[in-house]
Amino acid sequence: MAEAFSVDTRPVVSLPETDRATFLGRVYSHLAAAIGVFVALEFLLFQTGVAERFHGFVRGGGGGRWMIVLGLFMVGSWLASSAAADLRNTSKQYAGLFGMSAVYSLLFTVPLYEVFRIRDDAGTVWSAVFATALGFAGLTAVAWFTKNDLSFLRPILMFGGMLAMGAIVASFIFNLQLGVWFSVAMIGLMGASILYQTQSIIRRYPSQAYVGAAVQLFSSVMTMFWYVLRLFMARD
Repeated sequence: MAEAFSVDTRPVVSLPETDRATFLGRVYSHLAAAIGVFVALEFLLFQTGVAERFHGFVRGGGGGRWMIVLGLFMVGSWLASSAAADLRNTSKQYAGLFGMSAVYSLLFTVPLYEVFRIRDDAGTVWSAVFATALGFAGLTAVAWFTKNDLSFLRPILMFGGMLAMGAIVASFIFNLQLGVWFSVAMIGLMGASILYQTQSIIRRYPSQAYVGAAVQLFSSVMTMFWYVLRLFMARD
């Protein structure tokens, strides 16, 4: 039976320093757990041959199949985020956290299969991992230590997200190539998202929302990784 409990809606910033440190530790340990599940699922997809079949399905059907996959990805991401935000149900929160890992692991099989199996260039992936991790660490430090209110980023992120979605849909409809500069712009957008989310987590999230916070950070980090990987793949 799902665990239900009363919700403490006080923002973390209003709690004692030890409680804030505990909250942040929980956020980043859950983020690490989501990344670990992503890696494990990716390994399983490759070992069972699902990655090869999924890559063939997507690449064999042109833009139409990619649109279907991205549509299902968006639905899955929304369901996972909604479940993780339910503070009254711990089971749903963890289902959302690891569900988000699952939808990203399936999506990533396409570029990772191309790099690992077709190009045989694992160095590209590890370079992208290192660059993403370094960027995330730097952005996190800025969000932690800056005294400036970064809430002004929210409308920029919303507008930028809508523009990006429009560009992606247009690329499928009109068979356009979203090149290197689009990847650079998306990396910048995800960097701003990590800054905004990290500061919001510290200043506005309630103490029981650490799973939902980890899901939001995981989504931004993995999206950044997606476009960093695209950027590194474009060098070849």
